[in-house]
Amino acid sequence: MLREMAQGKTNPAIADSLALSESSIEKHINAIFSKLELTEETQIHRRVAAVLTFLRDADQQGT
Repeated sequence: MLREMAQGKTNPAIADSLALSESSIEKHINAIFSKLELTEETQIHRRVAAVLTFLRDADQQGT
């Protein structure tokens, strides 16, 4: 799902590509935010921070 977010897809687009409901996507994304300890701070865009974490981890793994 983070890969989809990193591609700039919206929740509805992610839902379409993964054949899931939008509410399922929202629940999964919120779980990702929680695991990454990304709160609803006004100075940090959680979606961007999650994607940056994904990209940083992928770079470290060489993928």
